[in-house]
Amino acid sequence: MLVVPDPKVVRGLLTRYACLRIALAENEGRERERELEDVSYTLCITMGTRSVDEAITAADTLLVAGTGRGGAVTP
Repeated sequence: MLVVPDPKVVRGLLTRYACLRIALAENEGRERERELEDVSYTLCITMGTRSVDEAITAADTLLVAGTGRGGAVTP
């Protein structure tokens, strides 16, 4: 049986991932790095992938299929 992640959860993870990437680009410290690692891991597990790039692609595909719209967050 295939388990499809809840699109709301996926959107939340993508949003958190993007916010943390921005925070790190603005030099917001080690705490943000740990949070990004956690969100990246959770996104990979949720999407059934081994890399965050694959997870983002899978998440975007899921969201496009469910809504007919895009919304990719690229690393």
